[in-house]
Amino acid sequence: MSTSVTTHNPVRSDLLESHPVRTRPASRTSRAWAVAGIGSAVAGIGTIVTSSMVDVVYRPEFNGTTDGVTAALTDKAPVMFAFHSITVIGALLMVVFAAGLVRRLRSVLPDGLAPTVAFSGLLGTAVVSVLGSGLDTEFMMGMSQSDVQIPDSSASFYNNWIGTIPWVWVLAGLAGLALFTAYRQGVVPRWIGLVGLVLGGLTVLLGVSPLEYMAGVTGALWLLATSIGFLVGDRQHRAAAAR
Repeated sequence: MSTSVTTHNPVRSDLLESHPVRTRPASRTSRAWAVAGIGSAVAGIGTIVTSSMVDVVYRPEFNGTTDGVTAALTDKAPVMFAFHSITVIGALLMVVFAAGLVRRLRSVLPDGLAPTVAFSGLLGTAVVSVLGSGLDTEFMMGMSQSDVQIPDSSASFYNNWIGTIPWVWVLAGLAGLALFTAYRQGVVPRWIGLVGLVLGGLTVLLGVSPLEYMAGVTGALWLLATSIGFLVGDRQHRAAAAR
């Protein structure tokens, strides 16, 4: 006579039932920072345009003198308000773009220097932009109040300040060169790397030269082209991330 023993091990009832975690596809989350970069570049161009419109101190009648600069700048108050808001918005969007860019580069280049250099260059440029607009309230509000007397010499300095400092995008050029290095390592598309070399390199050269304010022009163009590139031309990376 044989005896058989059947063992039954029921599933534990004290464990929560697991459900698959839904995650957003990488291709959807990777584009917002690129859009922020486009916005920052457009704002950078807006900074150049609006600050160029505040041209009082550069007029021939003020060559060698500052007498009357404050009165002449009063008419430029609306443009100065626009300059301030556009510049600060551009700086904020640049930080978002920098954060997205470093995440994009770190995903395939975790130990390289390029992500850190690119992020630092863009963050530094954002800080310079904020500082470039930092004197606006002091002068715009003062010019709108009849009981506040702003010396012509101070107003002249302010006009020179916003005509130069917000244009100093030399560190953004460093970010462009970092992307060229990333391209050499197969991390970003070829044309994004070449744009980084040409426009980023030119931005750095202008920043090193006495024409440092011109770095804002090439820097903003580099940021615009690069942001568009990551938005519509980075398909291989997005396809790989989605798998």
